[in-house]
Amino acid sequence: MVGVKDIVHVDGMPTCAGSDVPAEALAGAEASLVGRLREAGALVAGKTVTAEFAVTAPGPTRNPHHLGHTPGGSSSGSAAAVAAGMVPLAVGTQTIGSMIRPAAYCGVVGFKPTHGRISSDGVIPNAPTFDTVGLFAPDVASLAPAAAVLCDGWRPSGEGGEGGETEERRRPVLGVPLGPYLDRADAEARNSFEERAERLEDAGFTVRRVPFPDDFERVVAEQRVINRYELARTHAAWFPRHGERYRAQTVEAIREGQRLSHDAYAAALRARAAFRERLVAAMDRDGIDLWITPAATGPAPYGLKSTGDSVMSLPWSYAGAPALALPAGRAANSLPLGVQCVARPGVDERLLGWAPDVESVLVGPSAPV
Repeated sequence: MVGVKDIVHVDGMPTCAGSDVPAEALAGAEASLVGRLREAGALVAGKTVTAEFAVTAPGPTRNPHHLGHTPGGSSSGSAAAVAAGMVPLAVGTQTIGSMIRPAAYCGVVGFKPTHGRISSDGVIPNAPTFDTVGLFAPDVASLAPAAAVLCDGWRPSGEGGEGGETEERRRPVLGVPLGPYLDRADAEARNSFEERAERLEDAGFTVRRVPFPDDFERVVAEQRVINRYELARTHAAWFPRHGERYRAQTVEAIREGQRLSHDAYAAALRARAAFRERLVAAMDRDGIDLWITPAATGPAPYGLKSTGDSVMSLPWSYAGAPALALPAGRAANSLPLGVQCVARPGVDERLLGWAPDVESVLVGPSAPV
């Protein structure tokens, strides 16, 4: 059984994208990813709640661990459905932090592959430069077979590809990106993360602490330009006809995108390409296989008016790199915390091949924070 985020078209089920726009206006052909899952034997249990058009206006879903707290977003329903035991697998999408953050908030595994690795046909877009289809499951072992079905050109662990079997079996070198990016995590999340990093070192992993990136605020700004510009163009047909049905947060984001020039957008795309090159170069220079970071700035915030802060996912989504959220203990209020693992673009198989070893160390109670 699989839950499917309600921006993904499924034959026989209306797609509403968390909005009041008529479903017939949003209708489209079934996503090929749904066909792949069905061919592999999966049954679609139903659609899962999304923030409106996978932007920021939250849906009604609550965090299964504490109903007064957000489950995150925009893939809120998919993460919560897995956490609540309603389905063992769910499909989500991520533009900035729409999978990694809700996975952390809900205490499940979330996998965002390399951008474009899973086909996004039949999926209502937010910002196509970043939009990535991914998966939620209770653990890595439950998620990996579905990733192999959905990711184009999947190479089973140890079969071909860079490094082959020896590469899969060795332990990855882990990198902690020091600087203004990591400083965005709150004290509790940061302390818990440092304890987890020390636990990984004690278990025999090499952990290298490296300053990166040195222009984080610029990355944040350029990502926003691309996202908002593309969002406005995505809704160029729907918004003039149905704009009065859109929620205020979505309207504001679209209006912002409409004000951006094509020159600003083109410059932001060039900056993104340069950042992606710098990311890979930094990993090569310091011998890092996986970056590890807090998966969110802290535990799920109280209330349902916001889906939380996506900034811990932002640079990696900006670069199109594959990322994995792994449960990693709990905060003082008993809500889940998570650790994010990020690999080079294109090495999704190695990320999931290394993940069970990392997962086995992260599972367990946190030290006092």
